Amino acid sequence: MAFVKDLWTRTVRDSDGKTRKVKTTRYGKGKRWLAVWVDPDGNERSTAYDRKADAERKIATMGADIARGDYIDPNAGKVLFGELAERWLASRIVDPATKIRYEYIHRLHVAPTFAKRQVKSIKPSHVQAWVSDLSSRFGTSTVQTAFLVLQGIFNLAVADEVIKCSPAKSPIVQVPKRAAEEIIAWSDERVSAVIDAHPPLFRLLPMIGAACGLRQGELFGLALEDVDFEERVLRVRRQIKKLGSDHAYALPKNDRERVVPLPDWAAEAVKRHVSVYRPLVCSLPWEKLDGKPRTHNLLFRWTDDRHIRSLTYSGPSGSPHSSKPA
Repeated sequence: MAFVKDLWTRTVRDSDGKTRKVKTTRYGKGKRWLAVWVDPDGNERSTAYDRKADAERKIATMGADIARGDYIDPNAGKVLFGELAERWLASRIVDPATKIRYEYIHRLHVAPTFAKRQVKSIKPSHVQAWVSDLSSRFGTSTVQTAFLVLQGIFNLAVADEVIKCSPAKSPIVQVPKRAAEEIIAWSDERVSAVIDAHPPLFRLLPMIGAACGLRQGELFGLALEDVDFEERVLRVRRQIKKLGSDHAYALPKNDRERVVPLPDWAAEAVKRHVSVYRPLVCSLPWEKLDGKPRTHNLLFRWTDDRHIRSLTYSGPSGSPHSSKPA
């Protein structure tokens, strides 16, 4: 059942049986025409319009949507974007570091523009203006991650039947792409220079990095028990990952352990290092800050006898060339 109701007048019948229109108490106030329909759950819904033609068009659209099974409650889109964002962030099944990054990106780059807006009010032009503004102030990686978060929230809105389609998927929305960079391997001379520039305590780091292709976090998490001197291999089983202001052990990148060859010269370098610098017995939670602690005999330590942190190793104030502990 669907009909259009005139809110400004009503029909009355006189004593002689004739009908006529009379003004209601709402005459001249607000919108005149009310489109009324019954949704698939049997609930009566309505929307007011200034023009009768618009109300009739709404009735036709709702009827067609119900027939196709595409009906969405028009009031559902009134939910605030920020409320959906909280639901989306809470629903992510990702590693803790990625979740922290999503939350940080949302808080810094997405929420200020969209959090207090009704979802249905956000148009593709608004999304594109936001992307253009971010692109003028931040690098491509930040813009892409921010857009990923925004698009994920809109995808949730579509899945939960809050809106019919995502404004982030409109053809007019263009996100900058990261330019492909040519990878040029360092020369032997440059690798040797980097190794020689490290103090003795840290010299094995670039040696293993160059010999076995380990990433920085994997080097920091490398333990003596990961080195197989007989088979001449390294078993890359973990990395040390920063989670907010703390750290945890985690699987290597792509959540996969791997075995890599260990050249003879690198194996001998490990033996020399261990003979001078005893392994660091280090316990950290696994994968998340409240995860079960694991203990390993790490090959590398910082000058404060703790595990190496990326900021202390790479940052200017925490450079391995500095004698000041971080």
